[in-house]
Amino acid sequence: MSGAARLRAAVAALLALLAVAGCGYGSERVDTGAKVLPAGPKLSVDEVRVGYFPNLTHATALVGVREGIIQRELGGTKLSATTFNAGPAAVEALTSGSVDLAWIGPSPAINSYTRSHGKSLRIVAGAASRGVRFVVDPEKIRTPADVKGKRIASPQLGNTQDVALLDWIARQGWHVDPASGRGDVSVVRTDNKLTPSAFRSGSIDGAWVPEPTASLLIAEGAKVLLDEASLWPDQKFVITNLVVSQRFLEEHRDVVEAVVRGSVRTNAWINGRPDQAKDAANAALRQLTGKALPDGIIDAAWPSLTFTDDPLAGTLGAQAEHAVRAGLMERPDLHGIYDLDTLNRVRAVEGRPAADDAGLGVS
Repeated sequence: MSGAARLRAAVAALLALLAVAGCGYGSERVDTGAKVLPAGPKLSVDEVRVGYFPNLTHATALVGVREGIIQRELGGTKLSATTFNAGPAAVEALTSGSVDLAWIGPSPAINSYTRSHGKSLRIVAGAASRGVRFVVDPEKIRTPADVKGKRIASPQLGNTQDVALLDWIARQGWHVDPASGRGDVSVVRTDNKLTPSAFRSGSIDGAWVPEPTASLLIAEGAKVLLDEASLWPDQKFVITNLVVSQRFLEEHRDVVEAVVRGSVRTNAWINGRPDQAKDAANAALRQLTGKALPDGIIDAAWPSLTFTDDPLAGTLGAQAEHAVRAGLMERPDLHGIYDLDTLNRVRAVEGRPAADDAGLGVS
């Protein structure tokens, strides 16, 4: 069996496992396999509950929890984790108080903040940038013009990649009804775990997706039509933020500071040890899902991601404008969505400049 054939077989096995492991927007309290247990004095709570997704755009959480980097900052306060399959469930858990902090994408954060009239959450740090690609069937789509009339997947109505795809379609001069996905391009909302099988069956012609789904599709024969980073100034845009419920922030800022400090130090660890970090992220995925990504997939996906605690606030405002232009929401008032005081104290201690909130911070 050739190397490519072995990779395809590994991908098929992984996709079958993920499909069984869970679809939809549920959540699961997980054994993270963390290497460090609570030790030392407790902070203002006995336990802090965090949420994140088992995918590479959340590698800050995957690595920080597994390697114990965040737990060390919490001392005797226990870190408990819940994983989610999509942003709405994570936001619901944050709103209900089931989790205290979560790593989520920009669109769920914007939607939650807007619908709660600015009362649900604050963004307290960035986590990751980039890591999203538009991949297509090269036999059907060779140029951007060929996308018209085709079926293109996005992960979910109104999620970060869905907004980017709808905005790109509008910029081509084409029309798509944002709710139904029907129009000059058919936008097919598809769970990332099911997208590779949909591509293999021919029911979609391409997908605008984050890693590792993009690399899984490439292993199935897809080609990159564009990297979303190419559409942004300096090729930077936020893909994952660390958010906290406003109530928890007000009552337990010491705990929030410890998690932020752990998140910052995790990203420094990731950037200083990329190969070791990649292995740690994959080990975390194995612990959470039952199977690691094939080496060829994670090796292809990892370089497209940038891990940074800078929330790239200016790009959040642009993403909100994209959602407005796509017809997914009215123009939101995002003033106060950021509280970067804690992050900037941590950065100052480490001799780093303050992160900018683009005028959207708490007054």
